Amino acid sequence: MRTVLIPTDFSDNAMHAIAYALRLYKCERTTFYLLHAYADEVYGPFRKNNGASLEEQKIAIQKNVDKLLQGLVEKLKEKEQNPKHSYEAVSSFESLVDAVNDFANQINIDLIIMGTQGQTANKKITFGSHTVQVFKYVQCPVLAIPENYVYEQPKKILFPTDYMLPYKRRELKLLNTLSAEFKSEVHCLYISDFEDLSHRQIDNKRFLQEELSKAYLFFEMTPVKNKAEAITEYISQNDIDMLVMVNSRHSFLEDMLYRSTVDEIGLDLKIPFLVMQNLPR
Repeated sequence: MRTVLIPTDFSDNAMHAIAYALRLYKCERTTFYLLHAYADEVYGPFRKNNGASLEEQKIAIQKNVDKLLQGLVEKLKEKEQNPKHSYEAVSSFESLVDAVNDFANQINIDLIIMGTQGQTANKKITFGSHTVQVFKYVQCPVLAIPENYVYEQPKKILFPTDYMLPYKRRELKLLNTLSAEFKSEVHCLYISDFEDLSHRQIDNKRFLQEELSKAYLFFEMTPVKNKAEAITEYISQNDIDMLVMVNSRHSFLEDMLYRSTVDEIGLDLKIPFLVMQNLPR
């Protein structure tokens, strides 16, 4: 049984992510938890109280959120009618990141799936601020789905790596299971000017091969240049369906996520992006 958490703000982006999730796990027994965090709606700086107390506002907003979530669950049950799928509505009086992180730990969620943008989507940036915050701080794999992405089975997966990380078995298991389901190729892209690997890199590469035993593995190398450009170029030239990266200390991904503004992230992705966490938060 898979457990998938889908944060939703009821936007088109969120609905698109839900549709992708249902197709990705079409043939697997899966419980989808649809979560809406509403603390910002109560404490928001421009919230009109119309004379109501904070507690009254909280109760009113919670009732509305629960109604919307339940309506969404009923709509999915009626539309999809997949006997392998079940749905649970979750409302949380927390910030999005806290709500997602707490619930993921509580239920032992396998994967979080969400849109790259929310209600206040800015077409000029790839990832909205909420998505970036979840990438950075939630201790669970996160799969972000671009708004206009048309579903394709993840037959070709790009996994840029420098082989310096002692990968986590659980998260490689997620990638291995996904690869087995879709008979996927996993392209391990090493961005370096030096072909020779250290003993540490060799050990980590061997571990990667062992844990991704059900994938068709390809080991590629490209010279050092702008890493975002190298990744984007490889995606385009090889018809890649999904990008996978590990968020770890001093990694390229961490460097991107901790830049001053989200629009400085160099990846302009048009395909689903799976972020695996190798960081204690």
